[in-house]
Amino acid sequence: MYLLHYYITEDAEQENRTMYLYLKGRALNVMPQHSKEAEELLSRAVKLDPKLVDAWNELGECYWKKDNIEEAKNCFYGALLHARNKVSLRNLSMILRQEQVASAQQRLDNIKQGVAYAKEAVELDANDGISWAVLGNAYLSSFFTLSQDPRTLKFCMSAYQRAEKDVVARSSPDLHYNKAVALKYEEEYELALQSFSCAQALDPTWEAPQEKEKQLVKYLDSVQELVALKGKVKAKKLQQMVQSIESKQLGPYEGGCYTAKNKTVTLEPVALKKLQLGINLEKVVLGKVVCSVHDDDVVPFTFCMIDREETCMAVTVYNLAQGKGVIIGDTVAVPEPYLTKVHFKYKQKEWNFSSLRVESPVVLVVNGRKVGQDQQASAQLSTFKRTE
Repeated sequence: MYLLHYYITEDAEQENRTMYLYLKGRALNVMPQHSKEAEELLSRAVKLDPKLVDAWNELGECYWKKDNIEEAKNCFYGALLHARNKVSLRNLSMILRQEQVASAQQRLDNIKQGVAYAKEAVELDANDGISWAVLGNAYLSSFFTLSQDPRTLKFCMSAYQRAEKDVVARSSPDLHYNKAVALKYEEEYELALQSFSCAQALDPTWEAPQEKEKQLVKYLDSVQELVALKGKVKAKKLQQMVQSIESKQLGPYEGGCYTAKNKTVTLEPVALKKLQLGINLEKVVLGKVVCSVHDDDVVPFTFCMIDREETCMAVTVYNLAQGKGVIIGDTVAVPEPYLTKVHFKYKQKEWNFSSLRVESPVVLVVNGRKVGQDQQASAQLSTFKRTE
């Protein structure tokens, strides 16, 4: 009986000791910078009780703070060996997307696995807004890095909307910042500006949202001005450019149709002002490039073009390889153009212009020739090492 009491007491003391080490390590790990003492305490806790999942996760975050990515991953994987849990899964989703890797293929594999881990975290607790926010970020990375499929961006926005239902996630400036990035890419500029502003309000010390808001306002100002002034091209030069537009510059689109993947598509040349909002099936527009629009973000590549009727319109091109694009004087044909209308007010400013959105440069014909595959590339998404 005495021996049994001894072992029970010893087990209880060890359990209490383990919990003490974990809780103290967790308290010291609250600060954003790495704590050596926290690392030592948490390491001792997992040695005493390898099944203590919370300690593994806390230790992983501690290693992460000093950029020891490999040890951090080992901790999160170690926690999952004992229990599938949302914290380990979403941490792995984040760390895999931020990890520096040796090859492009490994980068792609990490992005895919990051989405899978984030989805599993949501499945474990569908009411956790933080997990939904991490899933949204995983989809956003997938959209930029793997394939710019509009459906992926829709999944991303849906995840962010679910995250906003949780008061904890809704209070995170990161959620609103990342949502703003996605909205800008969707060309939902008003909502993007509002989200950048919300991120600023939640963390006034974080400069990135304010800078991004300023950049977007500057970009919209530039587009509106250059469309209104037709690229600021002098009248005589503009007339020469307009008069030089000829149907033969449609290249493979001349003749009313073209063939792609054994499918024949009819194309009718139309004026820019004849376009309808949304996609204009079986239509093609032709114009001269009058200017390019500077943007601190490399995506999209934006230029303004003018057609034979002297209508000027902005064109945003996505998936364009770095260093590629069109120059002033180029003749550009856009098949089945997607027309958007930008018209809203924000903080004493108002924008009102139309633009064409081009998802891939390879559909364009420039100076009578189809753009080659070498001009297409995926956009790169900048990541911030902040808690998602």
